[in-house]
Amino acid sequence: MLSERRLQVLRAIVQDYVGTEEPVGSKALTERHSLGVSPATVRNDMAALEDEGFIAQPHTSAGRIPTDKGYRLFVDKLAGVKPMTAPERRAIQNFLEGAVDLDDVVARTVRLLAQLTRQVAVVQYPSLTRSTVRHVELLSLAPARVMLVLITDTGRVEQRVVDCPAPFGDASLADLRARLNSRVANRRFADVPSLVEDLPEAFEHEDRGTVSTVLSTLLETLVEENEERLMIGGTANLTRFGHDFPLTIRPVLEALEEQVVLLKLLGEAQDPGVTVRIGHENAHEGLNSTSVVSVGYGSGGEALAKLGVVGPTRMDYPGTMGAVRAVARYVGQILAES
Repeated sequence: MLSERRLQVLRAIVQDYVGTEEPVGSKALTERHSLGVSPATVRNDMAALEDEGFIAQPHTSAGRIPTDKGYRLFVDKLAGVKPMTAPERRAIQNFLEGAVDLDDVVARTVRLLAQLTRQVAVVQYPSLTRSTVRHVELLSLAPARVMLVLITDTGRVEQRVVDCPAPFGDASLADLRARLNSRVANRRFADVPSLVEDLPEAFEHEDRGTVSTVLSTLLETLVEENEERLMIGGTANLTRFGHDFPLTIRPVLEALEEQVVLLKLLGEAQDPGVTVRIGHENAHEGLNSTSVVSVGYGSGGEALAKLGVVGPTRMDYPGTMGAVRAVARYVGQILAES
């Protein structure tokens, strides 16, 4: 276990390196921070921190920089989440409240996160499998063609055109719409199949084929695999950190183009807390020089998806964690009210 003083020295090194982009020496530490000990003692503490792998000497200068292990300890023990100021909170709220639909909410969230953190922002669309049906609309397009519109509790709208095996009258369509919504409105997607399985039997024999076709389309919509959608923004922010990536920025950019990689990075949506993955904790080799800060968001206290940022390991962790958490909270409120 590190002594309290050495933890303070590590915190000071992380803060200075993140702020100045320069390796940190013992003289600078004692001048900038009230550590209460001599430069010689600080040098001894830095030597001990280096021996334990928390800091490293990038070249022959006297300065040291944090390692992945050092950042990990900083995040776990030393970094409080920096709260947003009242003007920042108002700005977030006002910017997100102007959204007109779910796509606009996600697009605004990506833009806002990238601006607040000056990193790459990634936002996952709310998952259909963890959503609730708000309403099912059925519209007649032709005697044997129906438009099915599924609206979720997160504001997501899915539309499908259904070609029916026989003409379906307006009265029958209205009856199906009413019966369907009475069974599935405000119910979890996972519950819907068992709730509608006997519905065709409530209709005349000649209409049952059409009712079954509409229900099949509804159930297919609920379980489609392409639901794991992402939006990414602020990639150009990485160019400000060129020297933070040891060889080239290309592996990072290539990894960010792979949706499967990003979904794994964000982690499971069920985990609502702020998660920080640092450097080599990211399984994808192209992202070993980055850190990922993510958090779940949703309505009603349940995480439906994840959002987060990707940036260099030399990151303002308290500020980034605070921004990600605050934005997720406001997005959740908007979804709950939509």
